[in-house]
Amino acid sequence: MRILLSAQAAARLQPRFALNLAGTPHEIVIADECRLGTDFDCAFISRDVTGLSTKLELEPNTQHFYDLLLNAVSLQWVHTHSAGSDRPIFTALLNNKRMITTSAGVNAAIVAQSALAGILALARHFPKMAKNQAQRQWRSLMAGTLPADLEGQTAVIVGWGAIGQRIARLLHAFGVHCEVVRFNLPVVESAGLQAHPLAALKTVLPRANWLILACPLSVETERLIDAAALSCLPHGAYIINIARGEIIVEADLLTALQTGRLGGAYLDVFEYEPLGLDSPLWNSDNVIITPHSAGHSQGNAQRVEDLFLTNLSHFIQRQPLINLVQ
Repeated sequence: MRILLSAQAAARLQPRFALNLAGTPHEIVIADECRLGTDFDCAFISRDVTGLSTKLELEPNTQHFYDLLLNAVSLQWVHTHSAGSDRPIFTALLNNKRMITTSAGVNAAIVAQSALAGILALARHFPKMAKNQAQRQWRSLMAGTLPADLEGQTAVIVGWGAIGQRIARLLHAFGVHCEVVRFNLPVVESAGLQAHPLAALKTVLPRANWLILACPLSVETERLIDAAALSCLPHGAYIINIARGEIIVEADLLTALQTGRLGGAYLDVFEYEPLGLDSPLWNSDNVIITPHSAGHSQGNAQRVEDLFLTNLSHFIQRQPLINLVQ
C-alpha cells in the first residue's frame, strides 16, 4: 500500500506507522519529491498542504499535491484535514469515484469558541471600543446606546452538527434561548430546544436576535441567506457565519449592514476568499472579520492525524470509513 503525504506529515506520522501499520507492507510517497503521474493508493491532505491557499486561489505546493491526486491511477481514498468537502478538488475526485473522508467534528470545540467570542464581542460593542482605542478616544458606553442584555435573547442556529450543538451548549450558559434549523428528519424537541426543518427558516427568523450559520455548503444552503431572509430578521439582529461564505449573498448582507437593518456581524468566511481589498466590509464599524481562521488551533493537527490513522486502519481492514462523503 502506497500513501501520499507531504514531507511535514510524513515526518510526524512515520513513527506512528510502525504501530498502526505493523504487519502491513506500505510505502510512504512524499509529495514534494514526486512528479506528475506518480501512483499511490491513498492520500492525506494535511493542513500544511493547503497552507495559505483558499478555495479558488492555490499556492504552487497545493496545486502540485492536487495534480498528483487527479493523476494517480490507483488512488482509492483521500482523507482531508478540513471539515468540509466543498473545494473543487473534492468534486473532481468524487466524479472520478474516489472515496473522500473529512475531519468534521475535530475542530468543533474551537469553532464554537470562536463563534462565542464573536457573539460576546458584538454584544458588548467591542468593535466600537476597539476603534475608540485606536483613536485614543475615551468614549464611555454611556455616551451612546447601551448594549442589550444577552440573557433572554434568542439565537437561531442553522445546522445541527458538532459545531452547532456546542454553540447551543455554550449559549445556554449565558441564558440565551436557542432554536435550531435542521436538515435531517425527524425533527424533535428535546431538553427545551426547539428544532425546525429548513423549509420553516423564514418563520423562525423573526425571533432571532442572533442568526448563527453552522451548516455545510450544499445545494440547499448556497445563497440561503439573501435579502428576503434578511428582511425576516428583527431590526438590529446580528449574524455569525463560521460555516461557508457562499451561504450568504454578500451584497445583500452589506446592504443590510449599511442601512442599519442588521446590528452587526462576525464573518469568518466569504463568497470569495481572500476577501478583496476593495470590499466595504473591511471598513464596517459593526463587523468583525477573521480570515477563515475560526477553527485554527495548535491542537488540531494531532486530532486530525488521530482520525486519519483510525480511518487508515479501517481502510486496510475494509471497514466503514469515518466521515465518508456521500
